[in-house]
Amino acid sequence: MTNEERSLEAELLNPNELGFDPEELRARYRTERDRRLRSDGAAQYIAPTGDFGYYVTDPYVEDEPNREPLTDDVEVLIVGAGFGGLLAGTRLRQAGFDSIRLLEKGGDVGGTWYWNRYPGVRCDIESYIYLPLLEELGYVPSEKYARGEEIRQHTINIAEKFDLYRDACFRTELTGATWDESRCRWRVTTDRGDDMTARYVIFSSGPFSRPKLPGIPGIDDFAGHTFHTSRWDYSYTGGDQTGGMHKLADKRVAVIGTGATGIQCVPDLAEDAGHLYVFQRTPSVVDERGNRPSDPEWAESLTAGWHDRRREDFLAVLGGDRTAEDMVGDRWSDLAHHYNAVADETGKDELTSAEHELVREVADFHKMNQVRDRVRSIVEDEETARALQPWYRYECKRPTFNDEYYPAFNRSNVTLVDTHGRGVERITEHGLVSQGVEYEVDCIVFATGFQVGGSHPAASGLALYGRDGVTLPQHFSDGMRTLHGFTSHGFPNLFCMGPSQNGVAPNFTHVLDDQSVHIAAMITESAKRGAAYLEPTPEAEQEWVDEMGRKAGVDRALDECTPGYYNNEGHSSVVRSFYRPDELEFAATLRQWRENDRFTEVLVEAGQEHADERN
Repeated sequence: MTNEERSLEAELLNPNELGFDPEELRARYRTERDRRLRSDGAAQYIAPTGDFGYYVTDPYVEDEPNREPLTDDVEVLIVGAGFGGLLAGTRLRQAGFDSIRLLEKGGDVGGTWYWNRYPGVRCDIESYIYLPLLEELGYVPSEKYARGEEIRQHTINIAEKFDLYRDACFRTELTGATWDESRCRWRVTTDRGDDMTARYVIFSSGPFSRPKLPGIPGIDDFAGHTFHTSRWDYSYTGGDQTGGMHKLADKRVAVIGTGATGIQCVPDLAEDAGHLYVFQRTPSVVDERGNRPSDPEWAESLTAGWHDRRREDFLAVLGGDRTAEDMVGDRWSDLAHHYNAVADETGKDELTSAEHELVREVADFHKMNQVRDRVRSIVEDEETARALQPWYRYECKRPTFNDEYYPAFNRSNVTLVDTHGRGVERITEHGLVSQGVEYEVDCIVFATGFQVGGSHPAASGLALYGRDGVTLPQHFSDGMRTLHGFTSHGFPNLFCMGPSQNGVAPNFTHVLDDQSVHIAAMITESAKRGAAYLEPTPEAEQEWVDEMGRKAGVDRALDECTPGYYNNEGHSSVVRSFYRPDELEFAATLRQWRENDRFTEVLVEAGQEHADERN
């Protein structure tokens, strides 16, 4: 650190100017982090398999599908029917492709929104930018933050509008895929006995589909009722997503997990349960939502292109663009505004890397103090309010937004069980134990989220073989190797959507739409030019790997965070395998790649399939 940087640090971290002692905050953050560290890390969670397999049973369908195994050929096979798969199908349909098949293990389209139907479920990103294809469908959501059922219906409307149901296979899971060089096709097998072929395969299976459970001793000893929030049991609770769970009126209910899902379902459970116990290991950031119905006059005033403008403005604001309008105007932009204010205090036009990190930290201090003040202003019991205050940096966990969560703890029938960072000690036949105290309950709701990190085909355990029987894990043995995150050498006509080696943003449907447009453009060019297949050259792949080395890297700030899925439960420095600084720049990179006609980096001409440079 230079003398100038040290001088700026002393100025920005002056307790008298800040109104708080930053060193005390840093120490408190470290203390709270350390008390939550566990030696088993991510292994503290268990997969819902074997004796726990019933936790992933689909409660929204009745009979097993009755169809003969398929042995046909399709042009495009899309694995996953959430927003990513639907967007890929839509962009390809718009490009004129007719033979498109969705392959989905759920009973219908929707992905996360098919599974998550718990009471209170909503989007935490403004509906007007989160829901894709709004202009194409001529639709404006009913609220600023739509309910889950409205979002699920939107996925159905997309599938119907773009005829994506026609060849879809639901309640079907991919078991393997092998590249057939002689036919330039992927041979695909499923758990329904299908043995089909496809010219192109697009993976969009998403990170939020398979529930995870806490590996609490005695979890299988409980004699009462249990279920995971992604498989909500309304036959037990009664009611629906809007509440009205009358069957819980005389029940003692426990919720394990206070992440985004727990934050949303707790208010309705507090309203309907005889008594609700909320077991908390780490409090979430719960900021103001400020939901409201859509204004009909505003909806009528929207002009062509409004959706893209609003989506891009949101990301521009979050990226610190001072010229952006901030059309969304919600709490997501707070940190960026704090950053700009602190940066202004430096009086400098340009900040060094060290100075940027310092400004980022001070802005974070201000935002988190604001969050903790909000808890104190709402929760009446001082001890409960103290327990609900989050002590970590804002960027350590995805923030949540809710206006009913904190008031729920002012109810006499709601008890916060603060486990002081250790979690539930064990589950007994009659209840849960924390700090040596047993809480007897009738029902346990696991709001423990999903397995994150296994959605990419290379990490899913899927039997996927490219040229010469090489698997993706083998190709990635020395690190991920892709072009733009989508394609890899040795795996022709295979595309992987998601956050790896490409752009990310809080509004991930925006990211998925950018990815879908790019993939559709590549496939369209391949068809137009009569290419044998799409496959990046080794040189193009290496160029992107090198670029990712410059744009990604290790985020040391996460090492200081409280444990969570952002930092592998606090057990390692996390390599940020996505493109930085932001999605807007990544989308521009893809757009320039297309406009500069760099398709030759991926198009293999017919008759050149076995050219030396491709082997």
